[in-house]
Amino acid sequence: MPRSFLLRTSSPVLVGRSEELEVLVSTVPRRSTVVMIEGEAGIGKTRLVDELLAHPEVARLKVLVGHCQPLREPFPYGAVIEALRSLAATRLHRVSPVAGALRPLLPELADLLPPQPEPIGDPHAERHRTLRATREVLAAIGPAVLVVEDLQWADDGTRQLLRFLMADPPPNLSVVITYRREDLAGHLPLGTAYRPPDHVAGILLQLRPLDVDAVRVLAAAILEHEPVSEEFADRLHERTAGIPFVVEELLRSLHGTAARLPDEVEVPVLLRDAFADRLAGLPDLAHRIVHAAAVLGVPAGDEQLSVVAGIDPEHAELALIQLARAGVLHETRPNRYGFRHVLAQQAVYDSLEGPARRQLHLAAIDALRGTEPPPLVQLAEHSRRAGRRTDWLRYGEEAADRATEVGDPAVATGLLQQLLAEPDLPTREVDRLATKLGSVAYAGLDQHDPVATLDGVLSDHRLSTAARGEVRLLLGRLLVRQSGRITEARQTIGQAVDELAERPDLAARGAALLGTTFIGDTPLAEHLPWLERVEEYLRSCDQPEIRFSLLANLLGSRLSIGDPDVLSDLTALPTTVESQAERRQLARTRCNLADSCTTIGRFDQAREFLTSGIRLAAEAGSPFVVSTARSTEVRLDWYTGNWSGLTDRATRLLGEYRDLLPVASELSLVLGLLAIARGEWPAAAEHLGRTGVHSPADAITPIAIGGFAGLARMWLAQDDLAAASAIVERGLQLVRRKGVWVWAADLAPVAVSTLLVTGRVAEAGALTDEFAAGIAGRDAPLAQAALSSCRGEVTGDPEHYRSAEASYRALDAVYFAAQAAERAESRDLPALADWYDVLGATRDAARCRHDLRSRGTPAPSRRGRRGYGLELSPREQDVARLVSQGLTNREIAEVLFLSPRTVEQHVAKVLRKLGAVSRSELGRITG
Repeated sequence: MPRSFLLRTSSPVLVGRSEELEVLVSTVPRRSTVVMIEGEAGIGKTRLVDELLAHPEVARLKVLVGHCQPLREPFPYGAVIEALRSLAATRLHRVSPVAGALRPLLPELADLLPPQPEPIGDPHAERHRTLRATREVLAAIGPAVLVVEDLQWADDGTRQLLRFLMADPPPNLSVVITYRREDLAGHLPLGTAYRPPDHVAGILLQLRPLDVDAVRVLAAAILEHEPVSEEFADRLHERTAGIPFVVEELLRSLHGTAARLPDEVEVPVLLRDAFADRLAGLPDLAHRIVHAAAVLGVPAGDEQLSVVAGIDPEHAELALIQLARAGVLHETRPNRYGFRHVLAQQAVYDSLEGPARRQLHLAAIDALRGTEPPPLVQLAEHSRRAGRRTDWLRYGEEAADRATEVGDPAVATGLLQQLLAEPDLPTREVDRLATKLGSVAYAGLDQHDPVATLDGVLSDHRLSTAARGEVRLLLGRLLVRQSGRITEARQTIGQAVDELAERPDLAARGAALLGTTFIGDTPLAEHLPWLERVEEYLRSCDQPEIRFSLLANLLGSRLSIGDPDVLSDLTALPTTVESQAERRQLARTRCNLADSCTTIGRFDQAREFLTSGIRLAAEAGSPFVVSTARSTEVRLDWYTGNWSGLTDRATRLLGEYRDLLPVASELSLVLGLLAIARGEWPAAAEHLGRTGVHSPADAITPIAIGGFAGLARMWLAQDDLAAASAIVERGLQLVRRKGVWVWAADLAPVAVSTLLVTGRVAEAGALTDEFAAGIAGRDAPLAQAALSSCRGEVTGDPEHYRSAEASYRALDAVYFAAQAAERAESRDLPALADWYDVLGATRDAARCRHDLRSRGTPAPSRRGRRGYGLELSPREQDVARLVSQGLTNREIAEVLFLSPRTVEQHVAKVLRKLGAVSRSELGRITG
């Protein structure tokens, strides 16, 4: 057999990466680790991973490996699902029912997984359940390492799943990913910035080309007994740029001797010539098989390779044996053969003459066309490369549609962009493809940068004016969701409305967005003309889907500003509809009305609208509507005192919807208000800072005003009058600019209190009058109750507080009712204190008991006293929680209205009972 067949495929030893391997081996087997290995093609990422997995300390772990492919069919979570398939013979230790969500994706594990849970109906929630199920399974397999190679080709689902896993990996799991940064969209491997959590080791390895010395060692290892001179190593380094794979392939072309290197040429040319030289010693049938493999572009079976190559299966099998022995093709998995590296595949592909390539692509089309289901992405690519333009356009659009259906927007986006790059497309086709691309970008919540995609569509000069307006409207709607871009969104939507003269239905939708009253600091007077334009269009609109879409914005906006006619106009609003599209828009309408009812204080109606709206949204598969409804429900539960488990629920939802401004800011508001009730000042400041108070022009206005109110209450509680005054002024400035006093229900009372405590009595009275005038004639029961509180503050008359208490109780706003009862000098402060305890408002409970002590009245707990032994008493639990928040003894004393000495004693007891030796350790235990 020729010596070239016996030459090593690669170096028998790892060269130039010993330090990196040592770092990995010293960490991965010992603790949960996240490893990110980046480097250009051929730099040795896979070789380093292979060496890691082969090391004795790592080999005892369960190893799961998945690969991302450059020419892949739509399949969310593809690489991770591939890795999980290897668990077919693994015993899972106690997984919860949620793990059954993986059954449709992993039929191979049906015997191991619980039954598939019932559908949720919300695609976002279904997706999150799949993420949880994956983590659950990985946590149940014992010590393991998950490897995902070539993340630059990953689908959005795989990136999202890896983000989820790497944000909080199970203690038994390490994750290793490899990628080429230069081929990543946005140069972020996971789609967003990533930082490992504190309890996880994080390793970032950036592999660089080998230096001359390392190239010489590599050459000597491959050539074995051949001497390698410094001159030869220097020239080899110069020709190959120090890329290990190129070094290996070039040396193979030298037939195992340190012969004269070729003159200066590009690296791809070197590889092409190296492979041509290696194939020269193989028979023609082997050539035809390797050419077929290069054209197919993905690992293929022997039958498919034989069809494309045009030879019978027996000869194909013999050729594959020869190619495997020669190290040209490798069995990537059972009966799937491909190249060791994409550079090798590209080198062989580039060596083919144009007509030969075209014939092979045509043969690939014939071979793949009968596959079930048809691999549309591959058929599209082969048609494009074969010059079959009609087939390319047909298969490409079908593949994009399929990718959209299965939730793989990255594939759909790439295909539609390629299709639009075709010259001489008729305007009709350009418009259809462009609006599809716009819809994919708008709906793809997990994509890296859908705004850039839409900008790219709008730059196409072939678009008709109406199609351009439709895409621009989608862009504006997308910008509304993104933090800091509402002003830009309004400008974009306004331009879209001008372009949509031929599409009055879409123009009306744009007008409805511009008329949406609760976004940004645009004055109400500027919204109203747009709302009137929508009402004018609705008078002649007889299409239910469009009507409901417009009503969702129109009715929600009008109700949110206290329009007294809205609720009486809702009698004709149906509870059920026929089509999915109508159902989706009716769900938006009801959920928007629920949000507006929550804002103005119609809590019973809010609950009714939420119940029907969430049901409709789940049936229609509308994740964004469900997400907004869930955050509305959290705020409604805050107002109505349903606080049990509310912090955990809001935190979990915030983790799911952190990137959606309307949802994240509302959840942050509730978390901040809950923290204030517990005296957790750092947490309160952090959450309330994310409600839009720093950028009101880009905020959800009622939420930002609520954020100002919360911050003012927090600063007043800490006796920081300067900070409270400053934040009140900013909040009132937003209310006055907007011109909607209905939204000041939370802000007005604390603003009046701040003015009074700082000696600005006349201003407090004027503000109360201004508030009263602003809500006059409005449907605003929450604001009316707040007005009674303001009058009680200004006059000192307990009757106003009693009126406020009665109004709040009528609304079921129990927390505000209790506070009004306090201000009315209720004689039943012990009952109030106990009620605050049950609610979870521990600071309010401590304040009530402090007031009782200051009056010389004992403050017995209605729960009675008992010995707690080694358990923490309720007071010790409060102290432990505040210690974990980082508060000092003096700060805890101020929160709980205790003496520092008493707090010191409580802290000592907590440390002793929990076995902690320091406050920091206590924080870790309780956190």
